[in-house]
Amino acid sequence: MESPCILVCSIDMKTGYCFGCGRTRDEIAGWMTYSSQERREIMAGLPARLETVERKPRRETRRARMARERLAE
Repeated sequence: MESPCILVCSIDMKTGYCFGCGRTRDEIAGWMTYSSQERREIMAGLPARLETVERKPRRETRRARMARERLAE
């Protein structure tokens, strides 16, 4: 099944879009019930949505944390 998920599941509170894929909570929850055509239509609009997300996710990645800790040493 097609999915834009990149496992960065955090919602921007201002736009309501996921930082990773650009879908809304409702779209994420209902993804399995959509037809292939519906999924493709949503996916076509995701790049434009992601342009509107203004900040990064609150979660720090393991790689970023390790880099920060190395710099602090």
